[in-house]
Amino acid sequence: MATASGVLPGLAGRAAAERGEIIRVKVKEEDHVWDQESCLHENVTLTRELCRLRFRQFCYQETPGPREALSRLRELCRRWLRPETHSKEQIVELLVLEQFLTILPEELQAWVREQQPESGEQAVAALEDLERELDEPRHQDRNRRPLWVLPDPRTCL
Repeated sequence: MATASGVLPGLAGRAAAERGEIIRVKVKEEDHVWDQESCLHENVTLTRELCRLRFRQFCYQETPGPREALSRLRELCRRWLRPETHSKEQIVELLVLEQFLTILPEELQAWVREQQPESGEQAVAALEDLERELDEPRHQDRNRRPLWVLPDPRTCL
């Protein structure tokens, strides 16, 4: 088999395939434990977010009456906050995080949610990092307001 030294692997492979040669590829073993942990963490985060959305988007009209609505809300809340596995402090932190994200401007809210913070402190750290990134090219413009400060609604009329 001819070797293609000095040629990019993709080009060498394409050239060998055109000549009908067999290409041998060495596959590097991945660290499956890390992949499993990463996927598990991502699944837990996505599941928690899905449960939160179901709780927040629940409509009274989805149930036959008030008792069923209240029961369903309790069930959805338990699935989201998981009191059997979270401490009171963790539950309060999840509620505060949600409210913090809710008060952010929409663009920042979406960006922070993509970062998947698990606490208010993580959300604040992400916002501070973003602000530092945005400040660097502007050479510390002192007239620029912080990202999270909205204009006075009375001046926006």
